[in-house]
Amino acid sequence: MSPLLHSPLQLRSVTLRNRVVISPMCQYSAQNGYANDWHLVQLGRYALGGAGLIFTEATAVEERGRITHGDLGLWTDEQIPGLRRITDFLRTQGAAPAIQLSHAGRKGSAQRPWHGASQLSAADLAERDEARWDTVAPSAVPPTHEWIPPHALEQDELVELKQAWRSAARRSREAGFEVLEIHAAHGYLLHQFLSPLSNTRNDRYGGSREGRCRYPLEIVEAVRAEWPEDKPLFMRISAVDGAEDGWQLEDSLALCDELKTRGVDVVDCSSGGLARPAVAAPTVRQEYGFQVPFAAAIRNACRLPTMAVGLILDPEHAESVLQENRADLIAIAREALNNPNWALHAEQALDDNAGFSNWPEQIGWWLANRSRRLQALANETHESKINT
Repeated sequence: MSPLLHSPLQLRSVTLRNRVVISPMCQYSAQNGYANDWHLVQLGRYALGGAGLIFTEATAVEERGRITHGDLGLWTDEQIPGLRRITDFLRTQGAAPAIQLSHAGRKGSAQRPWHGASQLSAADLAERDEARWDTVAPSAVPPTHEWIPPHALEQDELVELKQAWRSAARRSREAGFEVLEIHAAHGYLLHQFLSPLSNTRNDRYGGSREGRCRYPLEIVEAVRAEWPEDKPLFMRISAVDGAEDGWQLEDSLALCDELKTRGVDVVDCSSGGLARPAVAAPTVRQEYGFQVPFAAAIRNACRLPTMAVGLILDPEHAESVLQENRADLIAIAREALNNPNWALHAEQALDDNAGFSNWPEQIGWWLANRSRRLQALANETHESKINT
């Protein structure tokens, strides 16, 4: 039986060559939101490495929606060509290009992680010419007591921001992406609306779970209206906050029922991150495949395809998740940073006959030739040992 991990998956009109997904991973290397050679090479190597679906990092729908000064953005048409260059290359290598649209909300105006991941200060302006900007959120509640409280978004601002999401979706289409994901996890703006720990509004966008879900669902509707009908829409959520009084799995199940009716095709299941800097350790205990149970629960309760992510390191584990119907896609992140050829190596690990046929021909020819020579050397060594 062929491994499910390397079987195709049809999502609307898009056919993925396999179930291996490169998860969005911030590189903090853009300049004024523009993609550059780093992004081309960083994402391009995963296409050469055999992944079926490759996501950009979180891409801000407006300038103040960035996490750091180094984030990608798509708030102007001028940012389209740099991304188009990337999608064109990914497609030539057989991978489907995907974009994750995001707004950091109260977690914006932060230092790059290697500079501390705290809120920007006068020192950052003096040392790196990186000025702090005013952040926004559903409520004037900072992520930690050390951070400056964000501005609570007003009704007219919510309308303007919704248009920013819609415009970014239009630009994503023009940039050549095949899949679009809405980022509503890890403590960023839409997650801030969902969680009672960050949303203390008393209008129609706060209070009950229905009220707190309203604005994220309006964003889904706005994006789906702009995103082509034949292209799949994903949504990343933190299935739980990891706090007793926060967002719970039952809330995620209710939300996903609503997402399904609004045209979301896949739920990308993560967790935690609400009250911490973007790169801090999550509040959910990390173990191998620690977020797979969330993907399984949503998939089975809501009858909605899911993507599992989180310390899935080896091909056998990934294959078991698919075989046991706990998810439909496997997202690889830091393991892909360590091994950009993870998808191709996984195919060889799961299929003894895989060889190098699915490697780029410029690479596979050389490796197949070397493999034959190495096997010959091994046979010669074995025969020599027998004869001595």
